[in-house]
Amino acid sequence: MYLWAINTLTLLAFGWDKLRARRRKRRVPERRLLWLAALGGSPGAIVGRWIFRHKTRKRGFSRWLFAILIGQAAACYAAFTFLPPLLG
Repeated sequence: MYLWAINTLTLLAFGWDKLRARRRKRRVPERRLLWLAALGGSPGAIVGRWIFRHKTRKRGFSRWLFAILIGQAAACYAAFTFLPPLLG
């Protein structure tokens, strides 16, 4: 439930930021977008970048986003690989 909600929220945040950018209004801070990704919304962030073609030229932002994604993927792999044998 949580992952569904955070990914939906992250996807909507990317869409909202893109809309605000087009209208030249106050934007969603990059730090907030990265925090949403770090809290479990990295798949939603990647999909949001693709759907809205947003934040694709920002190298620093992209590096952080993909570092978060790789870290989360590694944590999931470790959890599903090493925890079951330890738990019995």
